[in-house]
Amino acid sequence: MKAMLKLWGRISSINVRKVVLAAQWLEIPFQRVDAGHEFGVVQTSEYRAKNPNALVPLIEDGGFQLWESNVIVRYLAARHSLGRLYPQDLATRFDAERWMDWQQTTLNPAGRQAFIQLIRTAPDRRHAELVAQSQAAAEPLMALLDAHLSRQAFMAGDGLTMADLPIACEVHRWRALPLPRPARPSLDRWYQGIQSHPASRGALDIPLS
Repeated sequence: MKAMLKLWGRISSINVRKVVLAAQWLEIPFQRVDAGHEFGVVQTSEYRAKNPNALVPLIEDGGFQLWESNVIVRYLAARHSLGRLYPQDLATRFDAERWMDWQQTTLNPAGRQAFIQLIRTAPDRRHAELVAQSQAAAEPLMALLDAHLSRQAFMAGDGLTMADLPIACEVHRWRALPLPRPARPSLDRWYQGIQSHPASRGALDIPLS
């Protein structure tokens, strides 16, 4: 009997939520083990032997171990949804890859400080200028997403792909921050469609922490 997929990481991590969303979307049974921050685990020699970065998430799929959240999403999509979430057409596949890299290198850093200040920093220690800088960096990227999604249904074309899942987690985090934001009708349409899917429960319907 094949071992169940094991996922290490606390659900408060956006990167863990990406993997949870992907696994649930693909209907892959998995066991999630709390790790990181208040749960510890990641600095143990046993864990570092599996992930030398001492970060989450980490998956164990049988004897195969893999870290880096977007790579895990790609792996699960390729293994369980080849030709659908993981496109076979090379142009579509690398369009999806591009947006996944953009999420990690551009969108996430832009919104990170607002999240850290407003959610993970005590009110008396917050720096309003860092929130403002983060908002100034993130909102143009949200406008970019809105414009992109006004031209097509999903990030990489007419069908949902692996690219939509990490960006949905990023949008979930940004929308949950107590900040004013302009209307983004196309982004809202796309996000609400993903959030309404049963697979999003436990990933896109939880409060930030």
